[in-house]
Amino acid sequence: MSAITFVAQTLRRNFLFRLYKYYVIDSILIIKEFGCKALLRRRGLKFVLVIVAYYLVRDTVLYILIPYGVAHRLLGLP
Repeated sequence: MSAITFVAQTLRRNFLFRLYKYYVIDSILIIKEFGCKALLRRRGLKFVLVIVAYYLVRDTVLYILIPYGVAHRLLGLP
C-alpha cells in the first residue's frame, strides 16, 4: 500500500475531515447557489452560533492569552 493511499484512508476516517467535506463545503455551495438567507433557513441559528463561538475562542487565545503569557514571562507580571 502506498503512502498516499494510507494518508487518504486516514483522512477519510477522521471526523474533522468528514465534517469539512460534507458540512462546510455543502454550506459554501448553498451560499453560492441560493445566498445567505437560504443558508440560514437550512442550517438555522445553530450554524451562526457555532461560527460565533469559534471566532470568540480563537480571538481570545490570539489577542488575550498569548500576549498575557508573553508579558508574564518577559516582564515577570503576576
